[in-house]
Amino acid sequence: MKKITWVLINFMLVFSIGCKSDKKINTENKNTFDEVPHKNIVFILVDDLGWTDLGCYGSSFYETPNIDKFASESHVFTNAYTPSPVCSPTRAALITGKYPSRVGITDWIPGHDLNNKKLLGVTDLNQLPLEEVTIAEALKEHKYKTFFAGKWHLGDVGFFPEDQGFDINIGGHHMGQPPGGYYAPYKNPKLADGPDGEYLTDRLTDASINFIEENKNNPFLLYLAYYTVHTPIEASKKHIAKFKEKRKLLIDSLPITKVEGNSITVQNQYSDEYASMVYALDENVGRLLDKINVLGLDKNTLIVFTSDNGGLSTTESNWIPPTSVKPLRAGKGWAYEGGIKVPLIIKKPNENVGEKIDAPVISMDLFPTILDVLDLPKLPEQHKDGVSLKPLLEGNQNSVHEVLFWDYPHYHTSGWTPGQAIRKGDWKLIYFYETETYELYNLKEDISEADNLVSENPEKVNELKNELVKMSNNLHVKVPQKNLD
Repeated sequence: MKKITWVLINFMLVFSIGCKSDKKINTENKNTFDEVPHKNIVFILVDDLGWTDLGCYGSSFYETPNIDKFASESHVFTNAYTPSPVCSPTRAALITGKYPSRVGITDWIPGHDLNNKKLLGVTDLNQLPLEEVTIAEALKEHKYKTFFAGKWHLGDVGFFPEDQGFDINIGGHHMGQPPGGYYAPYKNPKLADGPDGEYLTDRLTDASINFIEENKNNPFLLYLAYYTVHTPIEASKKHIAKFKEKRKLLIDSLPITKVEGNSITVQNQYSDEYASMVYALDENVGRLLDKINVLGLDKNTLIVFTSDNGGLSTTESNWIPPTSVKPLRAGKGWAYEGGIKVPLIIKKPNENVGEKIDAPVISMDLFPTILDVLDLPKLPEQHKDGVSLKPLLEGNQNSVHEVLFWDYPHYHTSGWTPGQAIRKGDWKLIYFYETETYELYNLKEDISEADNLVSENPEKVNELKNELVKMSNNLHVKVPQKNLD
């Protein structure tokens, strides 16, 4: 049963209904498109894209000319974070504006907590609650047409994109990776098979371009959540030869690894297959951006490009990960920088700036930012953990957050053990539940988190411990329990 609250000036009406219904949203002074020109939003989310996987973020092996050009015209964030080092929690945070712990999704769905470890990972949700007001539902209140394509991974039947505010869903279902791989048959219940040889990244872009062409005269939200570059690592046949040849020119063409606890972390970008996937991604982002420009929609479209967690560079298995995010430490699954720092590029409507922004920001900020840039009323009771980045984009502020927080109380196949982390200013504290130990790093001086300063700075440790407790209490985080067996 859903409770729907709609505040209109001084009256409150509360309806209790027993069937599926559209959620109503608390707004004040709601704009209509008869009053102001509409703006669109194109949101591009890449799966497992590492901080250094793009040319504009430092890669010399992978090639991303279209995204690099886009970055040269946009705001490029150098300290953008996800609130989780794995996918589902971040995806929930992106479309709700809340920390994953507050939403109740703290692990990838359905997770893989083991019963042979020292601790038992916490029990969390396997779907995004329907009571949450998503960014799609917020925009539908203002007559937006809403479109989703790609990876969803926020619940099974009854909790798909079409149940959470999206008018159209192409390929979004419960699984976190393409079940049939990147070539048909896709084995995807929400995506019909294409012709032989069709590449999934191309297909999702084609659907997105068709949507833009059909809705160019109406306000729209296009949420394109590519499956790439998530496993299975399956080369773009169109581009693999190019990178096989380029790999031959590398000084280090074989993976170089470094020990990280019981795991290994790749130290160099070596995979021609992964490079071809990144190149196919770039080609398709270029096609999408070209369509926006040709139709003249760049004048009234906000474009956001980001990733859901750090790159897949660390694993405790015998399998060698496909990429490296060096100089960052570790990768996906870890609360070290390699697992939570991601690319973030934002281009406002009718703007060409080419600017870097160093302020630390986090995924929840994008919900209120979208509303703010689109001149729509914000929903502070919904996106309560996000802050609009519009003042940063307009140069009116140098920072928007005092602290950032990470809560990952689960084991992960990357070798991570349950823990938390917090960043305040240049300082970052990490806590591990198993060993009840802390690590302290100065990120300004030590981006690789190589020098643990916990012994040298007891006052700073205590300061950040207090912040960690405050955030944990505020979000009512669940704590892993000892495994008595």
